Amino acid sequence: MTRKTVHDLFDLSGRVAVITGGAGLLGRKHAEAVAELGGIPVIVDVDQRRCERAAEEIGGATGGRCHGYRTDITDDAEVRSLGERLLNEFGRIDILVNNAANNPAVGAAGLDGAHASRLEAFDLDNWNRDIAVGLTGAFLCSRTFGAAMAARGGGVILNIASDLALISPDQRLYRKPGLPEQAQPVKPVTYSVVKSGLIGLTRYLATYWAEQGVRCNALSPGGVRVDQDEGFVQRLSQLVPLGRMAGVDEYKAAVAFLVSDASSYMTGANLVVDGGRTVW
Repeated sequence: MTRKTVHDLFDLSGRVAVITGGAGLLGRKHAEAVAELGGIPVIVDVDQRRCERAAEEIGGATGGRCHGYRTDITDDAEVRSLGERLLNEFGRIDILVNNAANNPAVGAAGLDGAHASRLEAFDLDNWNRDIAVGLTGAFLCSRTFGAAMAARGGGVILNIASDLALISPDQRLYRKPGLPEQAQPVKPVTYSVVKSGLIGLTRYLATYWAEQGVRCNALSPGGVRVDQDEGFVQRLSQLVPLGRMAGVDEYKAAVAFLVSDASSYMTGANLVVDGGRTVW
């Protein structure tokens, strides 16, 4: 066996990586990780201008190639069309990062005065939309791009799950003083369902195309500090052994590991990077 250095194992030169939800906060960071290692990120999102802007900024910052394509990943025909286009343009697809997801936010009062995020008031249309993007979209992309990888002799699928795929949301984090119980906001049910489902999809895909050289793993990150309310940040930080939320760049190395040959003997696994929250 040819000896490979750590640098060799992380090298993504020339590899094409499709990143769904790539114009979002973490999607852009996943794309940066690929580009910084010599790969070619393909940012996929529903807004063409955001795709193009993100691709231009990442390409400029890394000095590499980066492309953006508007695609509705809940539409099978659009996903298949994108697959054909990428194979025509690049001749290969090496990596798929299933990152796209709705992050259902705390909303206003819903049915009968209950908060719209609560299970009793959670709207069926919202359920269907969240499942469509986070799970159905991952299935459709995995089916199209994974099959292309298998036909070519190998590749990597990475599903972005969450610490909330492993533990239930601590609804105390979202409570507002003075509100009755039914009016208290909560983390909606769909987030946990989608992220848990992605881990199940990971295990399925890991065995499905194993003989064709396609690996599949999941990454379960913890919460990222952006512009949240300071009280929320303090409450959540108390649940984390490291005592803080993650910085926006703290998952890039984990993504690089999981999509590169550095993790070549790893499949069907879920890498938890959550500051230790799930060990408590």
